[in-house]
Amino acid sequence: MFQVFAIIAFNNGRLNLNTFITLLSVGPTYAVMNFLESCLDVLLMFGAFTTARGMAISRLVIRFFWWGLSSGFVLYVYLMLLQDRNNNVTESLYFRIYILELGVYAVLRLAFAMLLKFNFCHKLSEMSDQSFFQFFKWIYQEHYVGRGLVEKITDYISYVFFWLVIFACKFTFAYFLQIRPLVQPTRIIVNLPRLQYSWHDLVSGQNNHMLTVASLWAPVVAIYLMDIHIWYTLLSAIYGAVMGARARLGEIRTIEMVHKRFESFPEAFVKKLASPQIKRMPFDAHSSQMSQDNNKTYAAIFSPFWNEIIKSLREEDYISNREMDLLSMPSNTGNMKLVQWPLFLLSSKIFLAIDLALDCKDTQIDLWNRICKDEYMAYAVQECYTSVEKILHALVDGEGRRWVERVFSEVNSSISEGSLVITLDLQKLSVVLSRFTALTGLLIRDATPELAKGAAKAVYDFYDVVTHELLSPDLREQLDTWNILLRARNEGRLFSYVEWPKDPYIKEQIKRVHLLLTVKDSASNIPKNLEARRRLQFFTNSLFMDMPVAKPVSEMLPFCVFTPYYSEAVLYSNRELRDENEDGISTIFYLQKIFPDEWENFLERIGRVDSGDAELQESSASALELRFWASYRGQTLARTVRGMMYYRRALMQQTHLERRFVEEDDAFLNDFTTQGFELSRQARAQADLKFTYVVSCQIYGQQKQRKVPEATDIALLLQRNEALRVAYIHDEDTTAADGTITKEFYSKLVKADGQGKDQDSIKLPGDPKLGEGKPENQNHAIIFTRGEAVQTIDMNQDNYLEEAMKMRNLLEEFRGNHGLRPPTILGVRENVFTGSVSSLAWFMSNQETSFVTLGQRVLAKPLKVRMHYGHPDVFDRIFHITRGGVSKASRVINISEDIYAGFNSTLRLGNVTHHEYIQVGKGRDVGLNQIALFEGKVAGGNGEQVLSRDIYRLGHFFDFFRMLSFFFTTVGYYVCTMMTVLTIYVFLYGRAYLALSGIDRQISREARLLGNNALDAVLNAQFLVQIGVFTAVPMIVGFILELGLLQAVFSFITMQLQLCSVFFTFSLGTRTHYFGRTILHGGAKYRATGRGFVVRHIKFAENYRLYSRSHFVKALEIALLSWFLVLSWLFAPYIFNPSGFEWQKTVEDFDDWTNWLMYKGGVGIKGDDSWESWWDEEQMHIQTLRVWGCLQTPSYGKEHINCDLWLLMGCPRWNSADLQDIHLQPQKINKYPAAASIFARSYRGWTRSGNMPDCSLHNLSVADLFASILGFIPTGWLILCLAITWKKVVRSLGLWDSVKEFARMYDAGMGILIFAPIAILSWFPFVSTFQSRLLFNQAFSRGLEISLILAGNKANIEASSF
Repeated sequence: MFQVFAIIAFNNGRLNLNTFITLLSVGPTYAVMNFLESCLDVLLMFGAFTTARGMAISRLVIRFFWWGLSSGFVLYVYLMLLQDRNNNVTESLYFRIYILELGVYAVLRLAFAMLLKFNFCHKLSEMSDQSFFQFFKWIYQEHYVGRGLVEKITDYISYVFFWLVIFACKFTFAYFLQIRPLVQPTRIIVNLPRLQYSWHDLVSGQNNHMLTVASLWAPVVAIYLMDIHIWYTLLSAIYGAVMGARARLGEIRTIEMVHKRFESFPEAFVKKLASPQIKRMPFDAHSSQMSQDNNKTYAAIFSPFWNEIIKSLREEDYISNREMDLLSMPSNTGNMKLVQWPLFLLSSKIFLAIDLALDCKDTQIDLWNRICKDEYMAYAVQECYTSVEKILHALVDGEGRRWVERVFSEVNSSISEGSLVITLDLQKLSVVLSRFTALTGLLIRDATPELAKGAAKAVYDFYDVVTHELLSPDLREQLDTWNILLRARNEGRLFSYVEWPKDPYIKEQIKRVHLLLTVKDSASNIPKNLEARRRLQFFTNSLFMDMPVAKPVSEMLPFCVFTPYYSEAVLYSNRELRDENEDGISTIFYLQKIFPDEWENFLERIGRVDSGDAELQESSASALELRFWASYRGQTLARTVRGMMYYRRALMQQTHLERRFVEEDDAFLNDFTTQGFELSRQARAQADLKFTYVVSCQIYGQQKQRKVPEATDIALLLQRNEALRVAYIHDEDTTAADGTITKEFYSKLVKADGQGKDQDSIKLPGDPKLGEGKPENQNHAIIFTRGEAVQTIDMNQDNYLEEAMKMRNLLEEFRGNHGLRPPTILGVRENVFTGSVSSLAWFMSNQETSFVTLGQRVLAKPLKVRMHYGHPDVFDRIFHITRGGVSKASRVINISEDIYAGFNSTLRLGNVTHHEYIQVGKGRDVGLNQIALFEGKVAGGNGEQVLSRDIYRLGHFFDFFRMLSFFFTTVGYYVCTMMTVLTIYVFLYGRAYLALSGIDRQISREARLLGNNALDAVLNAQFLVQIGVFTAVPMIVGFILELGLLQAVFSFITMQLQLCSVFFTFSLGTRTHYFGRTILHGGAKYRATGRGFVVRHIKFAENYRLYSRSHFVKALEIALLSWFLVLSWLFAPYIFNPSGFEWQKTVEDFDDWTNWLMYKGGVGIKGDDSWESWWDEEQMHIQTLRVWGCLQTPSYGKEHINCDLWLLMGCPRWNSADLQDIHLQPQKINKYPAAASIFARSYRGWTRSGNMPDCSLHNLSVADLFASILGFIPTGWLILCLAITWKKVVRSLGLWDSVKEFARMYDAGMGILIFAPIAILSWFPFVSTFQSRLLFNQAFSRGLEISLILAGNKANIEASSF
């Protein structure tokens, strides 16, 4: 299309016959490109001809000759057509032949596409065994694996339309903003007279300024090749936001919305999450009374599940005891007809109603209308009135009960007559409620004789104030003269005894009314914890999203959760919690400051409010609880196990409720509580039938033998979770009859049965650890999973009870209609829970959240190319076990094992879907080095995917539009990322050429003389390179959808102020480096990132080792061309490094770096300790190169340095006459251009520095010397890269030690250039303070004390010891 647009643009947009004939040149271009592809197939298969099958070789040969003859024929016909046009032949025979040829080819391609890509046509071709179809399938390599990758027509039309919109946007942008604006300037530049260049005609020559034209067009061509990814990003963001809005995501995004819509939650919960057995009602819901009864029943079913969710939040220490009381919902199973809502909705409402009553000057109806404007205020008033009556009725008997009945009867009559303001003195309501509050304050405590007397007195006081102050004079007189009451009062029997409440329902009511009358402050900020808020908001929002109806537990699909574990942290030990780093910061101290509210809630839960962490260590029980509390805030196995065991807890509660309904029938309709479900044997048995959790601890057997702490911690988890199973590999030596000793391997499964015996044991044919560790860990234990579905969970994930309740709904998706085929992988939304630690963690969290929500939403529908990107997804276990399992484990190529499960499922006619009404927690890396290593692993894994047969088959068998979706969302993303960086190089070097040659100045002068603004504007078209900023659109759109517009704007501005652009620019360099190196050299490897807390200061030498080749070298190369990219790539590791600009740390870093730089390497010395060892490790990937790779490596290894441009940059002030001093013949220069370039540069440096006798020094300035040095630096780097590439030759010449010292000198110089600005900034204390605020700003907003963390608490401890 670029060729088409260029032809149209250079023909001034006129579409006539000549233009049409020129456009037909696309045909020969297409044919030649296919011929070149067939040539590449032959060349790249050259080494495999001896081992390949004959049929495969025959197919290559047939394609080669077919496209060779076709391209030759098409090219010949088109050349003859051009000749006829030039000869003005009106009716050209070749024109007809050419059009006929193109038409026949288009019809055949369309017919073949229909046979392959449309379902009904493909089925017809499969049923046919004719030789034509068989030959056709053979040519197109339709294997058993991958055949039939078609979708139903509606899905096909959806993603075709999606890409047509993208193409329309891309081509419109390309033609009107890229290609057409360059046409007129190109013509002017080509037709300009000879211009005066700043150098010899060796560069420009008689070429119509073609190098200048190429400098202008090269960035446009580069952007044209990669901007389709940007258009995909924009459209996917818009489409994903629309789909998310239609799915009702983000409807409840604040705790205030939870308050407002809480009344609708019970009904939504029952309709979506309750099984049909529970939803059956014994009455008809037609009248308003029946509707009220329905609401009461909905609330009764909803309340036990809601309370269990609140209880889990309390167990996790996200809320306090007081918040739990306010958030808990009454059982709604008593005889009160009103729905009782949680107190956080009703708090302070009574006091507001009293204020309205005190100000009331109108009738009862007016007062009630004002109260009803706040529906929860009306609920509070009604519930308080009814509860007071029931509590008093239960407390007293005899004459006292008659007084209660008489008073409430009179009040009810007044309400029905509308004369309440006459019957009662509303000014005395506050006094009455204060008396009743005093009574409930006594009753909520345990009964004692003294409290009983006090309660009796409190009841009498209440009677006195009601009778003599609240009631009207007429009613007061009637009660005072009531004989029964008068006699009891005179005899002292009235309210002399109070029946202390024993009924659980009455006790619950007393406690609830007491809180209702004592909580005066608004509960609008309940809960206070942000994580608790987020969880409640998402859960309540999901109740209104589309999801399948839940089946009864007995009918749901059984499933298993599967987690691979190697040697990561299980539980933090007491020593790990107490040990301090170099800054005096211990893990427990850090956690106390990061999570201050959760620490207070933890102490309240264990009853040690005033205790410190040192005191907690004295008690073994408290110390163990402390270990679990800390581990639940990290990325540990204990946290994952706790989260996954919520599935069992949810199933037990759901089973208990269903079984009670079946067994008790009508009697159960008045009691929906699920108290004691943990002790129900039936519930436990049913949950165990439907759920199993297997953790594949590959080296658990070795850990037990070595008695390492991890083995003890895993055993503790087994004891605390009876449904947990641990699979591991066991090896033992056996002696054969001939005396030979062999090693046998077993996969074993163990549970906590009290005897320590293995539950199952399977003998393996050999050592299972042949490939990558993690997938092999999964493969050996997959046999121990049970059920029809398996959810793969990584060991840095978490789960929540409220989400576990929706698992039944999710499993029903396997039975749903999701296209042509049933689902085989159910994609699940992730919530990154590490985003609150620091600004870096927040950036990473937002980036991941954008992909796992909006991104995967579009991949699943309409694009139909969602794969498996992580471990929350749920697999159809039977489907995948019978088709190779869930993990591919070949070394290196399957380093990113997750996505191959999606490849495998799709190739075998599976269907991958995505569902966002359920979420699973996910931990991510929180430090810059961790993030860089993770992105390097993923980028390297994508580089290896390019070589995989899975990518080849999917790309080959997908239709064109689905292939585009697949490419740009897998390896194409990294290709475009690398192209983005290369485009910047092309643009900057093009501008450098124009500037240094002086041509831009002369073109600008010509433009002013001609009055041509387009010519001048095209020289400043750098905006085209900046279109990459649109890749941030999905994140912004995701913010708007789920947070709201204002919060999204605030979050985006906050991210910008925290230098998120620097972070993402730095990450761009990371992905580009590792992907490019893997493509060129291969050798991707797993990079352990570590999942601990990152607050320690990273040494300068460590940062230098990690980022020297990936960022620093490239940044210094373009240091004179792009300042923002340079600053991001050079200083991001230090900007995002805790205490990165503290003077003492800077001094220590310099000493550490110099020691590392000068330390000699050798056998057994790691790269972390010696520059020489690190330098050798950095060159390891070059050992895999063949001769062709060695020829290519210098061009990539010198980090895209253009020697000629550096030559020009080295002498910007010297004109072309200076080069004539070099006594070289032009013929020899043209024959040996590279050698001549190096020699010319060296010669110039020598002559300008005075080493040559024919050089005059009177015109030499300091700037000239500096320019000369700049010319030598890239030359030396090129020589160094060539020496490294041809290491064997250089070593044989005895020059390797010199090369090594030369490289050490370069690294020393580069380190000094980077270190100098850091040292200067470290002199100023405010820079360190600002950097700390910048790095931890997200934590500061939540009340963190980062200053204490960074300074450590050593000083305080030492001061307190004196």
